[in-house]
Formats: sequence, C-alpha cells, structure tokens
Amino acid sequence: MGMQTNNGGGRSVMSEINVTPFVDVMLVLLVIFMVTTPILYQGVDVTLPKTDSQVIPSLDREKKVVVTLNSEGQIFIEKEEFTLSELRLEIRSIMSEQGKEVREEDVFLRADTTVPYGTVVEVMSEIRNAGVTKLGLITEPVPKR
Repeated sequence: MGMQTNNGGGRSVMSEINVTPFVDVMLVLLVIFMVTTPILYQGVDVTLPKTDSQVIPSLDREKKVVVTLNSEGQIFIEKEEFTLSELRLEIRSIMSEQGKEVREEDVFLRADTTVPYGTVVEVMSEIRNAGVTKLGLITEPVPKR
C-alpha cells in the first residue's frame, strides 16, 4: 500500500492494489505449464503409422487404456511391460478398478509401423478377449503439404 498526501497536510492510505507481482507469477506459471504439457504423456516411444483419417477428440487418460506395441514386439500399458498372456487380465483389472465394465472405445492400441501384422492381430485378439467390443487404433496424421 502506498501513502498519499492530501491538501490538509495529513496522509491517507491508497486503496489500489499493485498487480505487477501477481502478473509476474502468472507468467512464470504459464511458461512452466507450456513446457511441461507436451511431456505429460511419455509412454513408450513408437513410430506410428501415418494415415489421412478423422481426428478423434482428445483422449481422457483417466478413462481410457492405451496399449502400446513397440518395434521389438513388447506390450506396454503406460510404461509397464506385460506379456501377451498377462494383457487380458491387466485390462480387466484396470477396468474393474475404474468401477465400470469395459465398453466401447475404452481401449486404444498404439503399434509401431515395423511390428508384423500377425503380432498386432494377436494383441488385438487378447484385448477383445478381455471383453472390449470396440478397439481404437492410434495413428499420426499425414503431414499437410
């Protein structure tokens, strides 16, 4: 707060708020969020196939299960590795922990472009055997020219 003199020689308190420190803090927080947001989802690194298809609205990570199949054929949910036989049980347990049954598009598959088609089909089959009726496949958009 600042002091202000008035014509009578006495002093009165100014009732203006200095917002400069508030703006400084908000700008620092904005920069921090801008830097950290792209790295929030750091799953397993895969090269996704590029397709010219519709973009799905943003994935709500709390409600969706993302299964990743890397170039070596390893299966991951987030960063935890599972075998093909463990995958079905893990998807079922994740869905039961979330307090709901597996339903449409609750599971998405990210598969590297170098993974053989047969391996992708085996993983899809295990996901379907867990009770998933619709399975989303994650791809990258084709670059615009």
